[in-house]
Amino acid sequence: MASSTPYTVRWGILATGWIAETFTKDLLTNPASRDVHDVRHEVVAVSSSSSKDRAADFIKQVNAPSTTKAYGSYHELVADPDVDIIYVATPHSHHFQNAMLALTAGKNVLCEKSLTVTAAQTRKLIETARSKNLFFMEAVWTRYFPLSIKVRELITSGALGNVYRTIADLSVGRDAPEGKIDFPDSNRMVNADLAGGALLDLGIYALTWVFQSLYHTQPEEEKEAPNVIAAVNKYHTGADETTSIILQFPKHKSHGIALTSLRVASEPDNKDTAGASIRIQGGLGEIQVVGPAYRPHQLRIITKESDGKAEVIDFTIPKDKERDWGHGMFWEADEAARCLRDGQKQSKTLPWSESIVIMEVMDETLRQGGVTYPEVISTDVFDPQSPLNTGKR
Repeated sequence: MASSTPYTVRWGILATGWIAETFTKDLLTNPASRDVHDVRHEVVAVSSSSSKDRAADFIKQVNAPSTTKAYGSYHELVADPDVDIIYVATPHSHHFQNAMLALTAGKNVLCEKSLTVTAAQTRKLIETARSKNLFFMEAVWTRYFPLSIKVRELITSGALGNVYRTIADLSVGRDAPEGKIDFPDSNRMVNADLAGGALLDLGIYALTWVFQSLYHTQPEEEKEAPNVIAAVNKYHTGADETTSIILQFPKHKSHGIALTSLRVASEPDNKDTAGASIRIQGGLGEIQVVGPAYRPHQLRIITKESDGKAEVIDFTIPKDKERDWGHGMFWEADEAARCLRDGQKQSKTLPWSESIVIMEVMDETLRQGGVTYPEVISTDVFDPQSPLNTGKR
């Protein structure tokens, strides 16, 4: 008989930037506000690599319980026996070293995307999680949206017939005079020292839609990694500013086109005026995904029988009225909690093997584009005293 008491997961938050703030505020919402009653979340500790005061300020900022512990180092956080799982919220340049620090300390890990800088790093993390019998998951929050679940259900039900092509774009229009992009060179979006560029920060979402429509829905025994053809424009910092990828799945006769840019925008006015930036096309019709690729809010289903009128399905992100908050990251946290409860070491919605293939596609794209990153962020040799783990320069 199932327990009526929700399973509680105790979280440690590694880093204190805006993505950590958004995720933590979602953790602190009442699960019942999204009709979840089987799991719940507690934030028990937060760490900053700069100072304990910064962690304490973060705890106040997100209105976490006063009992939440503040640490001034990542090493202290991963050593805390009260923490069940670490959420790694640093820039993706730091993910490998930070996630390895947590895994080698025996902690389960939910790690932000892009998961790493290289596929070799991803494989090393997964090998470590497997050897230590720990849960490990890439935090691609969009995959856990009810909207995304509905898309995968429509595809596998055959509503579109065979799906032959997906076109997906996530781009931000930050073009500036004199060939510049409207980010300082030190900003993580264009700074090669932080694995900056359109692909690893934005393109992962375009690839997410290609993969969950063309790869994830393939029968397990027929899984096929794609061939990759890429075109990359580099910014003067060495990071990619515009990247276009064609992915070919020959056995399935399908193509994915993943687009990303820092110069042009998927949605110039941020009001959906430009139409769907994601189109999933099958022999019987297509699904258009409306809204930004990371947080879409509507599906338009068009078939040969639509007769000029699409079927429209709207999705809303539920809010906790008491906290006046709800962003949509809580669904991936709920997935992690259920996996921990059920003894699963990886999520079926984004298994380790799929994270590896996606990272291999990004590896090949960057190789074709001649984009390289410094050794300190691209090495797959774990160093607990790396500056990425200590915050020391």
